[in-house]
Amino acid sequence: MMAHPAEECEPDKLLNVLGHKNIKNTLVYTHLVNLEGDEYVSKVAWNLEEACKLVDAGFDYVTDVEGAKLFRKRK
Repeated sequence: MMAHPAEECEPDKLLNVLGHKNIKNTLVYTHLVNLEGDEYVSKVAWNLEEACKLVDAGFDYVTDVEGAKLFRKRK
């Protein structure tokens, strides 16, 4: 049986797999997927101040999508 695409993808790749145009829609699915121990909380920063707050809170930068910066942190 093939794995669901969400189980194999980072948020930016999942955005393309699901055909979403807005990363906010895709991030909804990142909270619904069990990655067998690799569970993350995902956040989006739209400006430098938000990005700095996420880094200070222990989030790691992942990628840029549509002007947004994606971050994640292990649960």
